[in-house]
Amino acid sequence: QVQLVESGGGLVQAGGSLRLSCVASGRTFSSYAMGWFRQAPGKERTFVAAISWSGSSTYYADSVKGRFTISRDNAKNTVYLQMNSLKPEDTAVYYCAADDGIVLQAHESYYDYWGQGTQVTVSS
Repeated sequence: QVQLVESGGGLVQAGGSLRLSCVASGRTFSSYAMGWFRQAPGKERTFVAAISWSGSSTYYADSVKGRFTISRDNAKNTVYLQMNSLKPEDTAVYYCAADDGIVLQAHESYYDYWGQGTQVTVSS
């Protein structure tokens, strides 16, 4: 089992920045690829970004490419999502998830463990 706890959400104006964190406990964090997903009100949960177990590979949704950066610190069992140039359409609950596969995945069905989510609200 892996337990994931997100933090760092909040209210920010358009153009601003936030950094989300996700701390893992339980089984070996460094053996999992990690992903960030988000769910806006009334919409399905969608992929944001993923990072390999080593941090050497990353993968982004087109909607956030160039604005968001995913990173991880295996010594701290933590994955981050740095979000810059935020837009109102980035408003959502953001979830981190763990995948024990090798290939970075954008579909949530590949992810085995999920956090409870953190709210990000971007005002115009």
